[in-house]
Amino acid sequence: MSNTPQLFNNISPAQFAVLQQKAGSAGIPISGNSGSASKMGVEVAWNYSPDSQQLSIECLKAPFFISASDVNQKIHDLVTETLTTT
Repeated sequence: MSNTPQLFNNISPAQFAVLQQKAGSAGIPISGNSGSASKMGVEVAWNYSPDSQQLSIECLKAPFFISASDVNQKIHDLVTETLTTT
């Protein structure tokens, strides 16, 4: 399954820390500025550059009961919500 990474700009280190906390609370441990994590068949990869304040997140794999587009929408919603509240 190939998906296009979502790119988010103007993500401060503080906002990225909040995103890491929210992902961890959801059971997907995002640690470090880049890597991948999975839970219940959903696998995501991320790359964050504190210098450019740019975050790239991609759904690498999704199980049969949820589509990759649904996962991407949830990621988009989470990041957008975090940006508007921090």
